[in-house]
Order: sequence, then C-alpha cells, then structure tokens
Amino acid sequence: MTNHPTPWTATDNYLHHHLVKEPPHLAAATKKIRATTLPPMEVSPAQGKLLYLIAKIANARRILEIGTFYGYSTMWLAYAVPDNGLVLSIELTEKFVTMAQENINDAKLSHKVKLMQGDAAKILNELIFDNVEPFDMIFIDAHKPSYPEHLRLCMRLAKPGTIIVGDNVILDGELSNTNNANPKASSLRQFIEDVGANPALESTALQTVGAKGYDGFTFSVVTE
Repeated sequence: MTNHPTPWTATDNYLHHHLVKEPPHLAAATKKIRATTLPPMEVSPAQGKLLYLIAKIANARRILEIGTFYGYSTMWLAYAVPDNGLVLSIELTEKFVTMAQENINDAKLSHKVKLMQGDAAKILNELIFDNVEPFDMIFIDAHKPSYPEHLRLCMRLAKPGTIIVGDNVILDGELSNTNNANPKASSLRQFIEDVGANPALESTALQTVGAKGYDGFTFSVVTE
C-alpha cells in the first residue's frame, strides 16, 4: 500500500487490526508481493473486507471481477461465495495470472475461482456470446480508460439485483478536474456520466481516504 504522511494510514492500520481480521493466506500473499518491485495496486484490507461483506449481504453466488493482479480482492470475494459459487476473474497480464493462481491454490480456493487471461473486452464479449448465467456481483478494477466499455459489456452480463462496483474512480480528486485531459481522467468521467445516465442503474459513489490515499468507489444496483 502507498505510504501517506497523514492519519489515514494509521487509522487504516487500526481498523485493519480490530475489524478486518485478514485471513492468513491473504496476508501471506501480500507479504510475497511486497518482496517484489510491483506497485501496491490491490485494494486495502478494509476495502477487501467491504467487498466481502457486500457479496455476503447480497448472497452472491456468481461474481465477475475485471482485474486480478495477484488475486487479493479475488480471494476476498471467493471467501464470500458458497462452496458451489464462482468468482470469475479476468486479467490481461500473464505473470499476474500465474501469481494469482498460486495464491488461490495456497488458500485452497481454487474450486471457487476461475481465472481467465486476456483482453477483458474480448473475454466479456465471448461470455455474452456464450450466453453465460448472469452474475450477482461485478467488480471493475482494471484498465481505467476501458471502464466505459467494460460497463457497457457488463450490463449484458447482469440481471435485476446485480451489484456493480467500480474501483479507483476519484483519482486523488482529478475526477472533477475537467481541465485534466489525461485519458484515465476523461474515461473515468465518462464512466461516471454513463453510470448516472443509465436508467437501469441506481447508483452512488463514495470517496475514500486511507492507506491507498484519496480515491473512491462507485456502487450500483441493476434495477431492470
């Protein structure tokens, strides 16, 4: 996780210790990744527990995740689904898929997780073509300029009641800076506008501060 010289990190650590109770295999996976030069791109423990609780409250059986990295959020979601449930996670980078599969195997969650390596839009289109069973929850946390396209495709893999969560949408406050023409910022603004304009979604967003800095999530429920 990013080190921020604010009370946010200390507070996150306090909440992590007293509320999150991170499963040992998740902590071990994070320790392994910190021994590499890879950046801390995964959700924080408190955010992972939030995803877990949303999935539990929704009684989610089938979860779609776009963006696996080393499987941290994937495993949180897999702990939430029943033994006959499924977390299908899509990741572009082959080495991340290999790392994630090792972590998932170590956590004995492989019977509930399917990893798919490749371009997310291509795989989502294949799932649509195959007419797969709709998902109960969808977590979008990958290539930010692709968020609008991913949302459009995910809507075709959802059903009334599906929860859609979008991560990293605040960009340290740059979301609302319309002078920022960076593709990441402009695409996330388009994503927010698409979410808000979609009559089949009821949505909100939460800004977050913590060990991951200043960011936030969108939360939506498919209504029709």
